[in-house]
Amino acid sequence: MARTFVHPEGAAKPAVPLSAGVRKGNILQVAGQVAFDQSGNVVGTTVAEQTRQVLSNVKAVLEAGGATFDDVLMLRAYLTDVAHFGEFNEVYAEVLGGDYPARTTVYVGLPPGLLVEIDALAVLD
Repeated sequence: MARTFVHPEGAAKPAVPLSAGVRKGNILQVAGQVAFDQSGNVVGTTVAEQTRQVLSNVKAVLEAGGATFDDVLMLRAYLTDVAHFGEFNEVYAEVLGGDYPARTTVYVGLPPGLLVEIDALAVLD
């Protein structure tokens, strides 16, 4: 079974060697998405603003791979500061509604200006 490399139409090309998503059969792995817009510029200076953009980017990759958030089993969130956890959760709950996928949240260093990164694992019917 061949892999399909997923790149949302109009999205900025990654500056590093990776694919936005890879699908093999009914499994779609979305690479870590950050708060870049289609021009490659960072959107927002707050965790709330960046989380909205990041989840929008994750959604775009999911859709390009034939999936939706309903197909997501697992999201992994990477934050730069434990103090951002509450603000992140507010936006996360707002965007995803209920019936959340499993999630792991860890604290990491990200490039300057970036506060949040999220990747996803989806399984399609």
